[in-house]
Amino acid sequence: MTCFHSTFSIPTGDFTAAINETGAVLAAVFGGVDELPASLRQFSKVNAPAKAAAVRQQLLAYFAGEQREFDLPLAPAGSAFQHRVWAALQEIPFGGTCSYGELARRLGSSARAVGRANATNPICIIVPCHRVIGADGALTGYAGGMDNKRWLLEHEGALAPALV
Repeated sequence: MTCFHSTFSIPTGDFTAAINETGAVLAAVFGGVDELPASLRQFSKVNAPAKAAAVRQQLLAYFAGEQREFDLPLAPAGSAFQHRVWAALQEIPFGGTCSYGELARRLGSSARAVGRANATNPICIIVPCHRVIGADGALTGYAGGMDNKRWLLEHEGALAPALV
């Protein structure tokens, strides 16, 4: 199978999106193609910005403050439980946050299991794993880096901008 990808600039640096033959998003990550998840290793990778144009356009509209939700077909690789968690992440509204414990209660699971599924989300921003925080409101780990998590939450108005 072929994985089409494109790397482009967002306000926090480089960002790469990977798309399958049908146009569904397989992964979206901070950084270049080397940051794509291990689940895509078996794919042939082809640099194809035109195939990823819809992802790029929607992400740039999000960063410009013109879009709050994404309307893209998604095809992340994962278990049934991971897919349940990732679907629940998509229910957290723009500008909102949710704790691992809250998500776990909604899914009838443990916070640890939810945290692990959240950490393995291959489609960042579009599947908004950055909106999950600690029970005390603290920012917790983020595969895209804590600076990016803070930036995204500030951009969405879910977090007051840090004083420099």
